[in-house]
Amino acid sequence: MKTIYLLFALIFIAYAGFAQDTIPGQVIRVDTVKIQQVRVDTVYVPQKTAQPQAQQTNENQQPEENVNDKVYFGGYGNFSIGKYTSIGFEPLIAYKLLPRFSVGAKISYEYFKNKNYTPKKEGSNYGVGAFSRLLVTRRIYAHVEFSEMNYKLYNDAGDKNRQWISFLYVGGGYSLPISKGVSLNAEVLWDVLQNDDSPYKTVEPFFNVGIAVGF
Repeated sequence: MKTIYLLFALIFIAYAGFAQDTIPGQVIRVDTVKIQQVRVDTVYVPQKTAQPQAQQTNENQQPEENVNDKVYFGGYGNFSIGKYTSIGFEPLIAYKLLPRFSVGAKISYEYFKNKNYTPKKEGSNYGVGAFSRLLVTRRIYAHVEFSEMNYKLYNDAGDKNRQWISFLYVGGGYSLPISKGVSLNAEVLWDVLQNDDSPYKTVEPFFNVGIAVGF
């Protein structure tokens, strides 16, 4: 019943309003409602066209070779104890002029003590050298070296003096990789000058075993 009463009330209100708007001789003013227009601008998202171009440029660029990739270093050492004691080392550094060809320099130092003589002979030898290496294969290389050594020499009377002696070594070696960028080098060299004052009188090979980093 409440629904019916509510329906009749709505009909009555609507009829009353209609009758009021149609009263003769009376002007009804209807206000115009102006709706404000809302302008929505289109948002343009700029395309990043420069980034693919830059990426393409970077892909086309060849990686520059680091100077450190052309430099390698290492050295050799010797150690012996007994009637004749000898302790020496030879640090070296080299630069790759070509992927398979390099030039370098080294310094040498050796301490010796010879107990086979009375009084014993003791002293230090030192020197410098320059060398070149050519990789014949991945692991085998040819080696040429010129070296100047300052030796402490003794004569038959036991007198001693110091003298520079030249060596020209020719030979080769074998490089065995033991880790990334590090190799174990073993080489055999012959002195072709055979200086008269050299402590090595016979044409015998010199064996060196050492470590190289970056070779």
